[in-house]
Amino acid sequence: MTFMQTHLRLRLTLIALAASLLAGCAVGPAYQRPTTPEPAAFKEMQGWVPAAPADALERGPWWQLFGDADLNALAAGVEVSNQNVAVAVANYAQARALVSQQRAALFPTVNLGVGADRSGVRNGGADSAFRLNLGGSWEPDVWGRLRAGVTSAQAGADATAADLASARLAAQGELAANYFAVRALDAQRALLARTITGYERELQITQNRFNAGIVARTDVLQAQTQLANARNDELSLSRQRAQFEHAIAVLVGKAPSEFTLAVAPTWRVTVPAVPVGVPATLLQRRPDIAAAERDVAAANAEIGIARAAYFPNIGLSGSLGTGGSRVSDLFSVSNAAWSFGLSAAQAIFNAGATRASVAGAEARHQATVARYRQTVLTAFADVEDQLAATRILEQQQELRRVASEAADKVEQQILNRYRAGQVSYSEVVQAQATALGARRSLVQVQADRQAAAVALIQSLGGGWLPGGRLTDASLER
Repeated sequence: MTFMQTHLRLRLTLIALAASLLAGCAVGPAYQRPTTPEPAAFKEMQGWVPAAPADALERGPWWQLFGDADLNALAAGVEVSNQNVAVAVANYAQARALVSQQRAALFPTVNLGVGADRSGVRNGGADSAFRLNLGGSWEPDVWGRLRAGVTSAQAGADATAADLASARLAAQGELAANYFAVRALDAQRALLARTITGYERELQITQNRFNAGIVARTDVLQAQTQLANARNDELSLSRQRAQFEHAIAVLVGKAPSEFTLAVAPTWRVTVPAVPVGVPATLLQRRPDIAAAERDVAAANAEIGIARAAYFPNIGLSGSLGTGGSRVSDLFSVSNAAWSFGLSAAQAIFNAGATRASVAGAEARHQATVARYRQTVLTAFADVEDQLAATRILEQQQELRRVASEAADKVEQQILNRYRAGQVSYSEVVQAQATALGARRSLVQVQADRQAAAVALIQSLGGGWLPGGRLTDASLER
């Protein structure tokens, strides 16, 4: 080894050692998760059994808690076919690529160059020149700017992953809500079909009584009006069902013309018992909270990137190359040439641009902190809303059931009295309308309970299954 080579290696070692010592001089602030209000329990959680800690529960296909095979099959299609989810998947892949790109900046860049030229003059000879050069450059991360860039990119990727989870949860929740709306409409259509059959029978009886001169024609007209209105309501339900069916088709990535959801023979109204943890666990589960918190981390790292501009950029470069008039000269040691350089650049005056950049980064960090805290507060409110809705709808269902049973009895009694000639047909119409309204209200509150269960699961950040298994006890409240 020659003296020059030994001297060069010594200088490289000293510079690398100095860079590594300075690498601890990161100028960015240490990250701490912003504080948020964390109440000990939810206000509307009276009567609920607290769930186990979130880290002891496995996330799972929450829609299986409703015990509906058709819903399970449709929800599986959302994962692979929904285009909004596909966009979120692509965004996450892009964010991961950005992390890799930022990490690459921490390592040296090596370039290989090869060239050949041939030149000459008219009526003269020609000369050839061949070149082979190996060069490299490296920017030591003395002030932590590059590491802050990696941290920011990683936080951004984590936020994108949370956005992906949010997109999946939103699509799955919308699918479940639309599916239960279709099933509720099917139940109401079946109810109206039975009612229409009864109205047709009553119209025929009234027509016979009119033909016998027992009742006035107004009774027949009232019966016809009531039957026509019921048939019109049935058509309105069919229109609503078609709209929900088309929405489901889009959610599973199909054209509405290619998708049909068959009418279920029976409607099993299953409302699962959703385990609700303490408010603190919500911060670990909600993907929108996770995304907002990662935005804070990214903004915190960007402060370090902006502050690094106060310090000089240090660069190392070196090259080794050969040249000659023949290709064989490229492999001759006597033609080898090397170079090594150390550079430093620092802005002396930029009219306060660096200071403004730091101030802007700090302001953005403050904005993300406020957005994160607002997201947490909104999440708490969402859970409280759905807990209250779940409890109240359960009570309303019992009242609707009692009202429906009473209205059915009144309807039957009024019909009997009408046939005995004791009341007018107007009372029959009123009793039948009241009974039909009570039945439909009962169906609607049952559907609302399922919708509230879906909304509660969404507000909690998705479903989970203890031990990864679905238990029979978890299906019924």
